Amino acid sequence: MKRFQRLALYAVLPLLPVFVSIPAAAQQSCESLASIKIPNITITSAKAGSPGFELPAQGGMMGNMPARKISVPFCRVEAYSAPTSDSHIGIEVWMPAAANWNGRFLAAGNPGFIGSLSSAGLAEIMQRGYVAAGTDTGHVDAGFEWAIGHPEKWADWGYRAVHEMVVLTRKLAETYYGKPIQYSYWNSCHNGGNQGLNEAQRYPEDFDGIVAGDPAYWISHLQPGSLYISWVALKDGVNGPGYLPPAKVDVLHKAALAACDGKDGLLDGLIEDPPNCKFDPASIQCKGGDAPDCLTAGQVDTAKKIYAGAKFKDGTPIYSGFEPGSELNWNFMIEKEPFSVNINFFKGMVFQDPNWDFRTFNVDRDTRLGIERTGKYVDGNNPDLRPFKKAGGKLIIIASWNSMGLPPRQVVEYYRSVEKVMGGPEKTQDFARLFAVPGSGGCPGFMMNAQDFDAFDAVVQWVEKGKAPDKIIYSHREAGGMAAGMGSAGKVYRTRPVCAYPKLSKYKGSGDINDAANFICVDPGK
Repeated sequence: MKRFQRLALYAVLPLLPVFVSIPAAAQQSCESLASIKIPNITITSAKAGSPGFELPAQGGMMGNMPARKISVPFCRVEAYSAPTSDSHIGIEVWMPAAANWNGRFLAAGNPGFIGSLSSAGLAEIMQRGYVAAGTDTGHVDAGFEWAIGHPEKWADWGYRAVHEMVVLTRKLAETYYGKPIQYSYWNSCHNGGNQGLNEAQRYPEDFDGIVAGDPAYWISHLQPGSLYISWVALKDGVNGPGYLPPAKVDVLHKAALAACDGKDGLLDGLIEDPPNCKFDPASIQCKGGDAPDCLTAGQVDTAKKIYAGAKFKDGTPIYSGFEPGSELNWNFMIEKEPFSVNINFFKGMVFQDPNWDFRTFNVDRDTRLGIERTGKYVDGNNPDLRPFKKAGGKLIIIASWNSMGLPPRQVVEYYRSVEKVMGGPEKTQDFARLFAVPGSGGCPGFMMNAQDFDAFDAVVQWVEKGKAPDKIIYSHREAGGMAAGMGSAGKVYRTRPVCAYPKLSKYKGSGDINDAANFICVDPGK
């Protein structure tokens, strides 16, 4: 879990381009903001700070942030919102002095069930010229206890908190600077990506540009779908017939690459279009007894189920599975225990029982119960984005084909459902585009090296200059101590274009295959 926390922390702290500040406006005193009256919101502190202010080290779920000195003058506002009698949504807004403000607002998202604010992260965004804001989503811990008996807090976490934060931020900024925010942006991944999708669906005028990276989409289906992947491998323990030890996962991965890596004309360790890979794990089933270079019948069955994804009794899909080529990241979910967020969903919201055992999971029964009890509070699966388009919003969705925690194909299916509602690809691509990233284990560009997949700059260019992104360059790095494809400090060894869906990247036929300049975007099958 600690590894995920570190990755999740970086997910809300993307490196940002530096913009030229707008001319200074008549600025109100920071302290005067404490008297602003906004329905449901109570401002508890409004304090100005000067360069040299030292922000204490932050612990807790958004910790690992050392003490640091702020380099620019600022205004920090702390508040909470109570849209219901059972709500207490913590909010922080950090604003640079007018002379340093670039006219933009950039919000910070929240990974998983993490219920705390990263003050240091907001300060980092603010120092780059943005109004920055974040929320604890209505609770102050990351487990499941906060959710038991508090369905309104589910809704605060699911969608309400971010909107309350936006309402406060807009009012504060307009009062402080004497003029409104010019452009508002959302840029986050995993649950932060889901928050972005909810904003586009529920509050279409909150943000001008949204980057929804690997969104934890359709929570009431995602959580049982993801738990199912762990359950099929671990329900009988690590000595069970279906358990896939890391060595066998490696065997499976090599077989998947052998079957599909070359379909794009290159043997490069990447499957460009995983949904069209027809790899059958039965092709490497052991002919006799168990052996190091093959899978047993039980292991083949597990692999097939992980690729296929969870289904109801009648065969209706609940959620997609993982894709061929992603196998090396499965260990995050199946090596020893399920991902804690999936278990906490059932302990805190579905059964509201801290002693619930995932080994009792019944995919059909428990999924239906979860949908019934939580769907209206946590789901953001509405494909009708016409109000967002009408408001002038621009949306970039990212799906990582080698995702280590969130099955990506369901996100692609969501985008396709948006196309149907909007009237086809052309009427969708003029405001929303999907980028499915081969080789990425999740959140490309949201970790330590935002320039490695700069979707944020792409959405800024789209919003402010009308330049829609046809491709975004993805820099592949050596592992550097983190999961493959999830960002690291390692050396860049390859760059590739990621094309706007449904186009695929294709090698021109000459030049270095590790240089994005030698690839073009083509229609599938070309």
